[in-house]
Amino acid sequence: MGQGKSNIADEIFLQTLIDHDPVQGQEPGLQGYLDMYKGFKSAFPDLTVRNEDVIADEHQSKVVVRWTANGTHRGQLMQIPATGKTVVLKGVDILRIENGKIAERWGEFDTLGMLAQLGVIQL
Repeated sequence: MGQGKSNIADEIFLQTLIDHDPVQGQEPGLQGYLDMYKGFKSAFPDLTVRNEDVIADEHQSKVVVRWTANGTHRGQLMQIPATGKTVVLKGVDILRIENGKIAERWGEFDTLGMLAQLGVIQL
């Protein structure tokens, strides 16, 4: 997904994905998650995501991923018109794995930092 290959979603997510931390306006389930991801990819067409740390429990039923994303804001995101600014976004996801696929996701990312980098707010 971090490489822009959203077509591999069926290989890594259960169709019944539960996203416990959707972004504003995100529909539930796998399709909602993919639509959110495609929205970010549209707003930041050069988006790259790098996993900084990946930690799994002994049964690999839960995985924690600390990630960093970079991209240039070239399209609308959350009613924010393109600014042309490059942002660095950091976040953490906790993933529950079932039958080798992601079944549930809990995630946090620095939304305020992103909005400040876009010039929408001042911190």
